[in-house]
Amino acid sequence: MALFLRRLVKPALVRRSSSVSLVISNGFSTSLRQTPPCSVIGARPRGEDEGGLIVAYANEHVWTEMDKIVRLELVCNGINHGKMQTIGASHGWVATLKEDGILRLQDDLNPVASDTDPKRIPLPPLVTLPHCQTQIITNVSMSSSSPEDDEDCVVAVKFLGPQLSFCKPAGKKSKPEWTNIKIKNPCFYSSRVMFSKKDNMFRMPGSGGHLIGSWDPCSNPSDDPKLQCVRFTDIPKLANDEQNLIDSCSKSEHLVESRPTGETFLVKQYKKIAENEEGAAIMKTEFLMVYKLDDEGNAIRTQDMGGLVMFISMSEPFCVPSTSFPGMYTNNVYILDYDEHGYVDLARTPFDIVSAEGPLYSPYHIPPQDIRN
Repeated sequence: MALFLRRLVKPALVRRSSSVSLVISNGFSTSLRQTPPCSVIGARPRGEDEGGLIVAYANEHVWTEMDKIVRLELVCNGINHGKMQTIGASHGWVATLKEDGILRLQDDLNPVASDTDPKRIPLPPLVTLPHCQTQIITNVSMSSSSPEDDEDCVVAVKFLGPQLSFCKPAGKKSKPEWTNIKIKNPCFYSSRVMFSKKDNMFRMPGSGGHLIGSWDPCSNPSDDPKLQCVRFTDIPKLANDEQNLIDSCSKSEHLVESRPTGETFLVKQYKKIAENEEGAAIMKTEFLMVYKLDDEGNAIRTQDMGGLVMFISMSEPFCVPSTSFPGMYTNNVYILDYDEHGYVDLARTPFDIVSAEGPLYSPYHIPPQDIRN
């Protein structure tokens, strides 16, 4: 944990506290009143049903802390409770699924959310299409940060397998309902969905990254998405040891949009089985490839994201300019998953990959949030 924090910002004095730790990388934005990116990295109980959330703001080189109280089950993912699981996050909202099959959006982990009056938005009961399942969820994405009052906000839930479901929590209908589609192409069965503000579409990379499917939330989504072919150009030849490494790994793809710059990146993440300090098997990131993707589908591998910092976790991925949050390390990809949290420095060859073992039960990076008076 300490190593991760030292790389997240400039060297700082980190004061530890009991309970849930939500770590914010560095101060406030220089241009907007926003929180910096933050990461949920741990929890310890405070009382029977609550955890104390520590929000740490880096001011120059010193971390300061602020208490925030949340229910312990929200950050421990149902451990010792068994009634609720967190299944994804987007725009600072965490999606939970209870035994009753109701998916809820909650803002408890949002650094600007009210401690005394957190928001809870229940969605309709999930509908399982024939030959599909709705118990294992790949991820959750939202088209805006205001599902409680934005009539056009759409929530997308990607299940492991062919089902993809959409819902408007604050739509004009008296009761929101799910629109469910069954994707025909199996290359999307294990994919993660994201929302592209630039295209106003939900998008999803297929296995291998050679296809990207898109769904328009403003129309009736269909089983057949708009497809874009990805052409990988100018691929540098890997050294033998690098090629042997990725050949021994499992691979996943992430589509990441940089909203400040309008750029789109396709990330290939390679993981391999390793052991933690207790000898338990974990999946650890060994290699990462980042491609810039243009509107024609050309993907060019890059080790220079132009001053951007990327965050990949079980939440929807995002980028921020390092200049907006002084002290952040440009050209880094910060990774947060159940088994690890760490970073990849794209500018180094070979990559400088630092990782610390979990388990982390709520592995979410939270993007910058507007600070309301």
